[in-house]
Amino acid sequence: MQQRGKQKVNMSPFRTIPLFSTASLLPAACLFAGAFLGGGWPFAALISMTILVIAMDRFGPGFEAHASLAKGLPWAVGAAHFAVLPATVWALGADTLDIGQKLALGVALGLYAGQVSNACAHELIHRSDHASRWLGIAMYCSLLNGQHVSAHLLVHHVHAGTAKDPSSAPVGRGFYRFAAKAARREFIDGWRAETRRQSSHRRRLHPYAMYLSGAAFTLGIAALLGGWIGCISLIAISLHAQMQLLLSDYVQHYGLRRRIEANGKPEPMSPAHSWNAPQAYSAALMMNAPRHSDHHMRPARRFVDLQLEAAQMPVLPRSMPVMAAIALFPPLWRHVMDPRVAVWTDARNVQKAQDASSFTQPIMSR
Repeated sequence: MQQRGKQKVNMSPFRTIPLFSTASLLPAACLFAGAFLGGGWPFAALISMTILVIAMDRFGPGFEAHASLAKGLPWAVGAAHFAVLPATVWALGADTLDIGQKLALGVALGLYAGQVSNACAHELIHRSDHASRWLGIAMYCSLLNGQHVSAHLLVHHVHAGTAKDPSSAPVGRGFYRFAAKAARREFIDGWRAETRRQSSHRRRLHPYAMYLSGAAFTLGIAALLGGWIGCISLIAISLHAQMQLLLSDYVQHYGLRRRIEANGKPEPMSPAHSWNAPQAYSAALMMNAPRHSDHHMRPARRFVDLQLEAAQMPVLPRSMPVMAAIALFPPLWRHVMDPRVAVWTDARNVQKAQDASSFTQPIMSR
């Protein structure tokens, strides 16, 4: 694995750029073609988000994101999102595709929105420039999930790995129980956090008014494009995308808790507080979101700069998409993950004891 990592670093940018970009843009091209051309394109879109990802993670080359992708790729994916979403909603409400094509196209878009669009929007809302942030907010609103912006920035990044974070599952909690509670608490906790900011900053418009207006506007566009079928299609695709976002949070923080220190505050986020995945293609698909430990320690770091140090960071046994699929079966998930959580928890307890011993040893020897 270390040898492969060296190969990633040494690859030419002329090879890295198309490999990294293809992961997130190829499915969008297939979706767009599927919406307007039909034929085998809807199935190609579905394959590009499933079989191709698994195969490339298993047999494809290792590669890293080149720095030149930092600015352009998120905007390209954002543009792709706002092209394929209305195109697919229109196609699902029209009579140009048969049932099988519509089903393949709808599922493929749900997977794309859940894994690629969500990851891109996440990258954008962490950017410092207003244009990028507004694009990220618009992407979340188009998936009827604008409240995630506030919940993620003001709740998750503050309380990750603690009981105060609805997006951090304790060990032993299955995904469905987690999702039912997290979806509700994320909306409420984000609202409360923004309301507190509203009172201190005295802003005129509450962000949730913008999120809800954005969702209503998107539903209106869906109705114009596809009638009531378009509205139902958009809601189904959005729920699919939101479920995948919940799966991502569940997988990346399962069981890894921050200690509460003597002052009542949680310890700082460390490499040991998030699960990571090293597979190159699925990481490119999600703009390096599986390199989650580094993101939580340095939230402003661009996706091209995120690092993965397997010796210090918990690593999932399979890629993020595969682990998300496993999480849908709670007994299997606990069988796979609970022993790994125990290993990391025990290792941290041993390290803490060693640190305490080394700290007190000079005093005791005097």
